[in-house]
Amino acid sequence: MKICTMYFSPTGTTEKIVKSIAYSIKNEFKNYDVNNIDFTNINNRQAEQSFSRDDLVIIGVPVIAGRVPNVLLKYLKTVRGNGASAVAIVSYGNRNYDDALIELSDILEDNGFRVIAGGAFIGEHSFSKILAKDRPDERDMEVSRDFADKICNKLLEGNFSTVNVSGIRPYRDYYKPKDTNGNPVDIRKVIPKTSQDCTDCKICAEVCPMGSIDYEDVTKITGICIKCCACIKKCPVEAKYFDDESYLRHKHELEIEFYTRRDPEIFI
Repeated sequence: MKICTMYFSPTGTTEKIVKSIAYSIKNEFKNYDVNNIDFTNINNRQAEQSFSRDDLVIIGVPVIAGRVPNVLLKYLKTVRGNGASAVAIVSYGNRNYDDALIELSDILEDNGFRVIAGGAFIGEHSFSKILAKDRPDERDMEVSRDFADKICNKLLEGNFSTVNVSGIRPYRDYYKPKDTNGNPVDIRKVIPKTSQDCTDCKICAEVCPMGSIDYEDVTKITGICIKCCACIKKCPVEAKYFDDESYLRHKHELEIEFYTRRDPEIFI
């Protein structure tokens, strides 16, 4: 058996959860190394990945608008399972993961994986520094380690049965923020701005998972922005920001309405 991880993790929260599960499983299967496949950077989503029946793959993505990020769908559908066992993981910012987990599980099953376990974990919301602040925290990591123990027990029993996870088919539409009158607003084309505090360190261009920040002029957005906010959270001088009214209202509403702590959910 090979233990592999695959993850898309612009701000590091999904990576933290996926690796915690993988290395906790390795503690049981000590003769096996963990092979990490980080497909966050756009350049790492060019080559197809293929696994074998003896592999265990823990694959994680963040939830965007209640679903698997649509910018990842084309790439994910190129990942070949060939009978490998998979653990499907989604991380979300304390609002809801809606149909993201069942969608990821379906993609993996369609690609020839056996999805033997799934989990929805909470990470600090990409829009905010206070919603689910500093999560996944130690309580979350304890759940991840316990989850890994349950996966190990299932493997040691030779039980490779697929698991049913939470969600609805057909999938619900992408979650949409609303204005003060309750009408949906579209923030897909909103892009981050750059203040005069920018030191041109290029970190924002390097961490953008879509390669959309111009390396020569980091004030320019040359492609789509998925609002992962890696450029904002990783800027050492806090020079990146959003000023769109609809975006800021939505961010504030999320911080107020979904303040109450949600706990991870696991399926095995």
